[in-house]
Amino acid sequence: MSLICPLCHLPLMLVDRSWRCDNHHQFDQAKEGYVNLLPVQHKNSREPGDSAEMMQARREFLQAGHYQPLRDRVVELLAEHLVQKDARLLDIGCGEGYYTAAMAANFTQGQIYGLDVAKMAIRLAARRYRDILFCVASSQRLPFADASLEGVVRIYAPCNEAELARVIKPGGIVLTVTPGAYHLQQLKALIYREVALHAPEEKVYANFRQIGQHSLRYDMTLTGDEAAKLLQMTPFAWRAREDVWQILKQSQQFACDADFSLTLWQRD
Repeated sequence: MSLICPLCHLPLMLVDRSWRCDNHHQFDQAKEGYVNLLPVQHKNSREPGDSAEMMQARREFLQAGHYQPLRDRVVELLAEHLVQKDARLLDIGCGEGYYTAAMAANFTQGQIYGLDVAKMAIRLAARRYRDILFCVASSQRLPFADASLEGVVRIYAPCNEAELARVIKPGGIVLTVTPGAYHLQQLKALIYREVALHAPEEKVYANFRQIGQHSLRYDMTLTGDEAAKLLQMTPFAWRAREDVWQILKQSQQFACDADFSLTLWQRD
């Protein structure tokens, strides 16, 4: 196993449904199968991560298939750049496991991990996808051994570049997904007087080199209820006035752009 103790960083072993290290730190495995590796001293709030309403909206929206082209493209790029079938892959900020499950379906001989700071999201994911090892943990302190992973997927989630360099093997990859310039511009037009295009992410990963840049843009036709769920799962929701929610919910159709930027990085 690649998991390490979040307190002393020694390897964790699963013994009688508890993850234990040689320093006798113990983390019980929940009945759903996940493990909580987020000590209270590492929390920034009592219940970090997305709210229950945001998670439920995201799950319903994703299950309707509107982001399936993105999920398929993520899996396609991973299959193209990770030739070993027994790869160990981590999905950072995995939420309820929509993309993680697709990775597991493709890399059936590997070990897939899902990590999120929101315990409720991990509980939902572990309950549905029993073959994936999910953990509650911070992306700023990854509970994985040095050079133990072949790949990491980061879809919108925050990350710690130094931690990525630590846990990924030489030659391993990071696949990031960020909003493209025109992503959800129709939603933004309902909220802001002037709609600015999304600026490209300007991250530079030390000890990595960029090996690929891909764009994915397509039109979505949503019901009003689906558009409201989409808004609920975005940061724009905090700025939306009540009349915006009413406009969406009363709409029979809502046309919206999906626009993503997918970038591949390889560890030196």
